Amino acid sequence: MAVMIGHQGAEKAFLEAWQGGRLHHAWLLAGPQGMGKGAFAERIARFLVTHGRGGEAQAIALDDRGDESAGRLVDAGNHPEILRLARQPKDKAKELARNITIEQVRQMIRRLHLSLSLGEWRVIIVDAVDDLETDGANALLKTLEEPPAKTLFLLISHSPGRLLPTIRSRCRTLRFQPVDRDVMTAWLHELRPILEMTEVRAIVAASGGVPGKALALIDSDVAAMEKKLLAIAGTGDPENRLREALAREVGGSSNRARLELVIDIVPGLLTRLARERPVAEIAPVLAQWDRIQRTVRDAIRGSYDGSMVGFEIGNCLAQLAPRQGQTAR
Repeated sequence: MAVMIGHQGAEKAFLEAWQGGRLHHAWLLAGPQGMGKGAFAERIARFLVTHGRGGEAQAIALDDRGDESAGRLVDAGNHPEILRLARQPKDKAKELARNITIEQVRQMIRRLHLSLSLGEWRVIIVDAVDDLETDGANALLKTLEEPPAKTLFLLISHSPGRLLPTIRSRCRTLRFQPVDRDVMTAWLHELRPILEMTEVRAIVAASGGVPGKALALIDSDVAAMEKKLLAIAGTGDPENRLREALAREVGGSSNRARLELVIDIVPGLLTRLARERPVAEIAPVLAQWDRIQRTVRDAIRGSYDGSMVGFEIGNCLAQLAPRQGQTAR
């Protein structure tokens, strides 16, 4: 299902521009991966090719159906005026190429020289613009500088700070920020009422306010993994048994998703531990969080040994156990 939560501000900004007849030719949809930016771009594309001119209507929602014949083409995935640029599979393999190639951009540019065959708008979705080869980014920039009439570019970016400043300057930016925790909790509880509220809260905390990540975590047994990590932080795991078990659970390529789950859970868990402690005892929590971040960064740059990362995260949590003479809170 498409992730729709957290789009209200972006939808309002786009519709106001369309209704006012001042639609910018390029929009940068910026925010964390999993915010539903791709789904939002598809909604805009469908809206434009089924509605035509701006400045004609009041208070129309992006999901208004519009022209039904054009809408059927969109739903079938073959509307001729919606073009998409994304990484393609390598040869016959399922693995995607590392980049969107310059040739893909050139093919898109050649299409822009053709007259519109249906409707009044052509929409180009680049998902994600972060994936463009350097030559492809430069070619896209030239098109953004001299855009064809009635052509709208929707550039999806998970890391807008890494884009060419000249590309960013040619776009109007719509920012997709992480969703408030209470809003996320209510949304997820309504979406999955069968889940216990304790599990809903654990998923929301691990998601960091990103709806797509929350949906991916639903079947990941977040509550059970969180309990294991808290056990390490609470006891110190003096015989290393819990840490060794954690390392086994997240080691190897087949357990990569479980390792990513642990990495997602830790920030919320440490935040909770910090809140439960006196101000004078918060510094050690922050120190271990810094240590965990360094471990994850170094692993990503290197071989990404899941067992090592899991064990080291366990070491950091064990350092937070109450010392002799202290009582756990």
